[in-house]
Amino acid sequence: MSETLEPQNDLHSGLSRRHLLAGVGGILATGMAPAIHAQEKVVLRYLGTAVNQDKAIADKFKADTGIEIQYVAVTTDDVTKRAVTAPNSFDLIDTEYFSLKNIVPTGNLKGIDTKKIKNADKITPLFTKGEVAGKKVGDQGTAPKKVIFLEGEKSKKFATSPTQWMTLIPTVYNADTLGIRPDLIKRPINSWAELLNPEFKGKAAILNIPSIGIMDAAMVVEAKGIHKYKDKGNMTKAEIDLTIKTLIEAKKAGQFRALWKDFNESVNLMASGEVVIQSMWSPAVTAVRSKGIDCTFQPLKEGYRAWAAGFGLPATLSGKKLDAAYVFINWFLDGWAGAYLNRQGYYSAVLDTAKAQMEAYEWAYWMEGKPAAQDIKSPQGSVIAKAGSVRDGGSYEQRMGGIACWNAIMDENAYMVRKWNEFVAA
Repeated sequence: MSETLEPQNDLHSGLSRRHLLAGVGGILATGMAPAIHAQEKVVLRYLGTAVNQDKAIADKFKADTGIEIQYVAVTTDDVTKRAVTAPNSFDLIDTEYFSLKNIVPTGNLKGIDTKKIKNADKITPLFTKGEVAGKKVGDQGTAPKKVIFLEGEKSKKFATSPTQWMTLIPTVYNADTLGIRPDLIKRPINSWAELLNPEFKGKAAILNIPSIGIMDAAMVVEAKGIHKYKDKGNMTKAEIDLTIKTLIEAKKAGQFRALWKDFNESVNLMASGEVVIQSMWSPAVTAVRSKGIDCTFQPLKEGYRAWAAGFGLPATLSGKKLDAAYVFINWFLDGWAGAYLNRQGYYSAVLDTAKAQMEAYEWAYWMEGKPAAQDIKSPQGSVIAKAGSVRDGGSYEQRMGGIACWNAIMDENAYMVRKWNEFVAA
């Protein structure tokens, strides 16, 4: 994801800067040319994980606006730590919604004024209402709708209903499930329970990031009929004990080939055939496929574990930097970046602007679940799906409408991490 590319259907490559700056209060007050000139030398320090920090996006944004993005790449946990302890060390944060429960009470984020966001009313209702195609989706864990609005610009409290002020403007999101090697399993897989099926002893793997791995484990525990959680994203100590006990028993019986932490590790385990079923991320499945190996991001009857990230603004941001941050957020929702992300198997916040920047056959494959009319290529140009193939999980409505729970930080997080470490050490 480091190459600069020409978009396949750059309908709006001639986007005027006036268009990009529309809706950003104050920037155009002195007339067009001075405003652009004033923007030329602004550098925005963008704090986030390397996964979302793409050179092609920064290059395209600079070409369109003259504003430079300087990536500050740290781990997911360190994004939160920086937001809490060093809010002056960045101008824009890209963080997961579940981290907001730790960040917002510090007062280090300011509410984003939706009146300055041109496409605010087009942000998918999955975030604002917890709905896909008019139907409610599962909201266990930190569903974005619970934390997306603030009571006011400087509030340290989440609003219980929509307001003018958003905590984060969504960047990327997806629904995760198990990855499988259908060529090696040779039978249908339709339940999370299969992860602990003794049939796959020594050939299963689980994600070793406690707050996410425990959610995958909970999906398995429920699927096996062992326990029904009130909220998988906020377990009691007794529920944590039960979940970890189930994992330890499976581990001692030799179920797991590996506990993976790293994206590339998950790809290698699957590509080598050492593992045939595991926790997996959609782009990792794509990476295995790009090697010519059969791998499926398997829809399961119990549903998906979803995650979402978004852009936030530090409370101290002001002046030209604040104006530039609004320019970037507006640009990001304007379609080019959304189309670029959609082509990687993620989903974008504003669907119709992204659609305008994609070929009809691409949109049909990625978003409508239709067979590919021609080969589907990654943003870098490699073929990732052959003509005639269908996206795993089908359409946007089928996948995002099938959410069971969201990534979360539990009230008993410290206890959970301690117990998870017991599982890792067992």
